[in-house]
Amino acid sequence: MTISRKTFLKTSALGAGAIGLAPSFNQLFAAADTNGVPKRFIFIRKSSGIRPLETALLNFSDKDKALDEEKLPVEVDLDKYELPKWLRGLDEHKEHMTILQGLSAKMSENVHFSFSSVMGCFKSNRNSLSAIKRTTVDFELAKLFPSPFGHVELSFAGGRSGIVSGYSAPAPHTRNYCYADPETARNELFKSVLNPEAVNSDNEMLAFLKSKEGLMESGIKGHEKKRQETHIHSIESIRDRNEKLITMSGSIAQHLPDLAPIHANGGANASTPEKQSAMTDVLIAALKAGLTNVVTYTIDDLGTPVTGLPGNETDRVGIHPLGHNEAFGGVPAWKTREQIRISHVNQVNTIIEKLKQTPEGTGNMFDNTMILYFPENGETHHGVGKESPFLIMAGNNCALDISGRYIRLPFLGNEGHKTLSNWYTTLLNAHGNPIEHYGDLDLEMARKKLPQTGAIKQFMT
Repeated sequence: MTISRKTFLKTSALGAGAIGLAPSFNQLFAAADTNGVPKRFIFIRKSSGIRPLETALLNFSDKDKALDEEKLPVEVDLDKYELPKWLRGLDEHKEHMTILQGLSAKMSENVHFSFSSVMGCFKSNRNSLSAIKRTTVDFELAKLFPSPFGHVELSFAGGRSGIVSGYSAPAPHTRNYCYADPETARNELFKSVLNPEAVNSDNEMLAFLKSKEGLMESGIKGHEKKRQETHIHSIESIRDRNEKLITMSGSIAQHLPDLAPIHANGGANASTPEKQSAMTDVLIAALKAGLTNVVTYTIDDLGTPVTGLPGNETDRVGIHPLGHNEAFGGVPAWKTREQIRISHVNQVNTIIEKLKQTPEGTGNMFDNTMILYFPENGETHHGVGKESPFLIMAGNNCALDISGRYIRLPFLGNEGHKTLSNWYTTLLNAHGNPIEHYGDLDLEMARKKLPQTGAIKQFMT
């Protein structure tokens, strides 16, 4: 029996993402905060930008509207204002909402795609593995609140299915994997319930590869042998995780999500709203089952085919031509883009509603959850990174002082301006990582000798 590294990665039910998983498995159960429960983070990446005016409040006073349009600092309470149409599905949750304007992301890749860079604040060099400079912020947060899976990545990018390359990074020069359709996500996350024999099989394969016999029979020598030894050392923790999951299978089974038959075999015939709804169900189930506390969800990219969209039910909408103002089915591009955002917000609302209905501690699961919805490539279809609007939904136990407000920070190049790196530093500092500064610096601010390191102090509680 000769088993090569290549064969193992192809045949193991863990798939090619096994290596990317390993750095998050230092601990197998969730670390609790002072409330006795973990914090949770859901990063939802969208493509083709979010235009700052699309997030502006509709009944600003003349003064605040002028400040906002001139990109000067402004801060107002959301309960006194009307949300733009695409955000009205979250009207009942305005006390938990933050619309954050004015962050820049020029240290990230922009234009069409950001790849890994928007999560790690570095230039991605068109998705080059060597360009991944650091562990992305979602994996850093997963270290603070560990869980059996550590970090889960979901994606509808490119219309793919199965287990495919992801965008987050568990370590420098290391690309994560992701689940690209609801059925695969369900089968892999809930494998200890759906297919415990496969989990045991994975453990046997890992044990074999770890052994000297496995290394010898693989026929691998020299540098490649060293690489395999490193990989095997990393995925030992996956074996430990699998054993833990089997012992937890009874409680995990209580949260097993149901999927409609249309999602079988990658769900090729499911519409985009159907796929999104199913993936949201799997995401929520994984959180409830305690399988993960951090999820990164690429809800679309320029290659994602959009079908079944209200207003364009019979069209196959292309996000890229839509970004160039091409109409589909006679519907203006701006309106279809708005409807895409509405479909995304519907998923955010479902997550909030389902977590609010789930008791936890003295409150509910949403109390300890933060959802971040943001453009992967900045302020428009061909983003340049001068602005990167964020929609943040955070529960009652949010560690930041931001909820219920529309906040516009000083614009790029001005005193007090904050970058994506500052924002991620804030998230990490507020949740237990005292890092001085996360991510690369902005070169324009450096030339002007403007301060740009550290957390956003007014957000810290």
